[in-house]
Amino acid sequence: MASNTYNPALFEDKWYRFWIEKGYFHADEKKVLRGEKPKFSVVLPPPNVTGVLHVGHALNSTLQDIICRWKRMKGFEVCWIPGTDHAGIATQWVVERELAKEGLTRHDIGREEFLERVWKWKDQYGSRIINQLKKLGTSCDWSRERFTMDEGFSKAVKKAFVTLYKEGLIYRGKRLINWCPRCHTALSDLEVEHEEEQGNLWYIKYPIVGEDDFIVVATTRPETMLGDVAVAVNPNDERYKHLVGKKVLLPIVNREIPIIADEYVDPEFGTGAVKITPAHDFNDFEVAQRHNLSAIQVMDDWGRITVSPFKGMDRFEARKAIVSMLKEEGFLEKVESHVHSVGHCYRCKTVVEPYLSDQWFVKTKPLAERAIKAVKTGEIRFVPKQWENTFFDWMYNIRDWCISRQIWWGHRIPAWYCKDCGHINVSEEVPEKCENCGSTNLYQDEDVLDTWFSSAMWPFGTLGWPKRTDDLKVFYPTDLLVTGFDIIFFWVSRMMMMGYYFMKEKPFSDVYVHALVRDEKGQKMSKTKGNVIDPLEMVEKYGADTLRFTLAALAAQGRDIRLSEKIIEGYRHFANKIWNIARFIFSALENVEMKEAVSYAPEDKWILSKLSKTVEIVDKELENYRFNDAAKAIYQFLWSEFADWYIEFSKQRVYKGTEEEKRTVLHVLLTVLRDAMKLLHPIMPFLTEEIYQKLPNKDAESIVIAPWPTSEFKFEEDEARVEIIKEVIRGIRNVKAELNISPSTLVDIFIKSEDDKLIETIEKMVASIKQLAKVSEIHSVSEASSGCVSFFLPGIEVYVKVGELINVENEISRIMKKLKDIEKDIQKLERKLSNENFLKKAPKNVVEKNRKELEELKEVSEKLARTLQQLKHLQ
Repeated sequence: MASNTYNPALFEDKWYRFWIEKGYFHADEKKVLRGEKPKFSVVLPPPNVTGVLHVGHALNSTLQDIICRWKRMKGFEVCWIPGTDHAGIATQWVVERELAKEGLTRHDIGREEFLERVWKWKDQYGSRIINQLKKLGTSCDWSRERFTMDEGFSKAVKKAFVTLYKEGLIYRGKRLINWCPRCHTALSDLEVEHEEEQGNLWYIKYPIVGEDDFIVVATTRPETMLGDVAVAVNPNDERYKHLVGKKVLLPIVNREIPIIADEYVDPEFGTGAVKITPAHDFNDFEVAQRHNLSAIQVMDDWGRITVSPFKGMDRFEARKAIVSMLKEEGFLEKVESHVHSVGHCYRCKTVVEPYLSDQWFVKTKPLAERAIKAVKTGEIRFVPKQWENTFFDWMYNIRDWCISRQIWWGHRIPAWYCKDCGHINVSEEVPEKCENCGSTNLYQDEDVLDTWFSSAMWPFGTLGWPKRTDDLKVFYPTDLLVTGFDIIFFWVSRMMMMGYYFMKEKPFSDVYVHALVRDEKGQKMSKTKGNVIDPLEMVEKYGADTLRFTLAALAAQGRDIRLSEKIIEGYRHFANKIWNIARFIFSALENVEMKEAVSYAPEDKWILSKLSKTVEIVDKELENYRFNDAAKAIYQFLWSEFADWYIEFSKQRVYKGTEEEKRTVLHVLLTVLRDAMKLLHPIMPFLTEEIYQKLPNKDAESIVIAPWPTSEFKFEEDEARVEIIKEVIRGIRNVKAELNISPSTLVDIFIKSEDDKLIETIEKMVASIKQLAKVSEIHSVSEASSGCVSFFLPGIEVYVKVGELINVENEISRIMKKLKDIEKDIQKLERKLSNENFLKKAPKNVVEKNRKELEELKEVSEKLARTLQQLKHLQ
């Protein structure tokens, strides 16, 4: 091979260009229609057009790519559709920030010019993340790339909105939503970032009307009390049962409001009595709906108070003024420090306000029923299964979905208001006149649709819906969705609802939910902590394959990934190991005329049998999305079995064998290398292509389209016998290590076995045993002399002659001292692990580490004790 060391920079870009030029990632729907191939389809979760590749994207796309490449090699016509999301608020924020540098706002230049600027920005920067995904080796069908605001997708969005509206599932109404006073728009729950903050609990006295008494209410937001319409207690709270139905006088405002009973109230929080402000709290809004209470709005959309005597004040300024007035008038009982979760706008970090506003909503309850049934019956399955509970929790308690946003970038709501009669005209095309009164005096709604509304149609909108295209016919429903747990509510569940509603079919069969990538200490990565790992830097430094294998190897189901550069660097050694395996084999091929193998040696049958088993394991693990177990099986086979054992076995025949032996061993080496590269290809596509292209026995133009290896080699008995021989070699090495004999020192061994086939295998592999265990002669036990240390394996006894190589007395003394030291360590660990305080307080991984260490020490102790006994017999 051209380079002595693994250098991915020399070939990764080259092979990606080759794959694109050859069109290997393009799915041909006609092959499926003609019945030539089964289909496998996936949609890439569309990253924000503003985004740059982070390690979560790298994990998500790597796991999808592994499955897609595997399915492609298994003979499926794989359609993996990529694309980007227009990311309404995020993109508008970026462009507004650029405008601010010119001293302008979007209002200064107007909607039309502002949108022109956004499109220009998108054309210039919008493909960054797609190009970065390509650097990772992502095998999407780029000819089918979509954007959530391209012309076809825009038609799909309008069609969906109009259909849902005309069928009574979209309505305009006044409801509570998340509102950013800075961005001046409604936000989805996902666009609200909750942070723990140090705040206060203010305990306020509400006088009971007609009595010389009061009820104390605890609140974290005293400024909203101006809009209180009730005080609520739990119906089972004995402290307040006698007050239910009475009224209190709202301090400062002097308005009478009722005391009501509702299960929502937590008797343990504060005083067990809470103020109800339906216009400014989601839970309060629900309580008010149940008790037919009106909502009083006391804040405008800039977060300013709208009622006297605090009118015009910012909400936080008003908070101070209200607390001060409560204190002066004797209504403030006490103040306590209190840590609570506060919602912030994910863009500008402003504290979000629950806000009563006229918005467009989707009635989700009717849509949710079919999606719930699909998961219950297994029609759609979550992997790991535990995420079903998260899905059900959300879906059973689902609220109507606010889909309007007060920004300019996005799908403008296709609704036109009649200035003459007030009728709302909803239409896919611009209406010429009001459908109610015939007036032409119409104006379009200023709002745009929530980004999640358009992305909810991603599985079928990308395939051409509402047209009945061949793509839609062939590739819908899709087979797999890979996503993060944080958007099960906002995206996954909504794709299900829209898929069943518009397509009458599920949007996908399997939802694989991957974990979060954390730093090596288990902390969430963030720029402020300085613990972010940039995947592009890791690709530059270690290669895309190394990063991909690391992510796959760590992707255990249901467990967060702890990632560090050190771990990535460790897997680069694996890539280098593979490179060196290939270099050894290719150098051995020089000047050898390759022919079919004549007769397999035992070790040939052993490695071919191991190869077949590895194929079966990898197939099974990938089928169940156990990426880490698939990676582990390949790693174990290539490093431990192929490199550490078979290649060492093979060297005797490669360098000293007959022509026939050399041809046979090279045939096996090439067969195993070729099929092992195929097994590894879905995880490490670039390295495997580089090696595959140099193989004399390659079976396709590219490894991308090469057939997946079969598990055709079944040599169970030969495999078992070679496993025993490996243990014999290990046993001899261990004896030398335990007795301080140099590994290179030659020893005589004596064997006893009644298994004739095992003896025959030993005879065939005698050269390898001598070389790998550094043995001078192998005798039958009848020739054994004194001075031997023995060990026993299934079907065989092995005696290693050491008497002349060691000072028995010194060795006995040394081992006894070592056993004493080990016994002290064992006792220390046993005391620690029997200490209840340690078991309760120590981190789980520390306890496990101690238990493992104890097991290992006991194992070493047992081995040394056996050796000691044998040495005493030599005295």
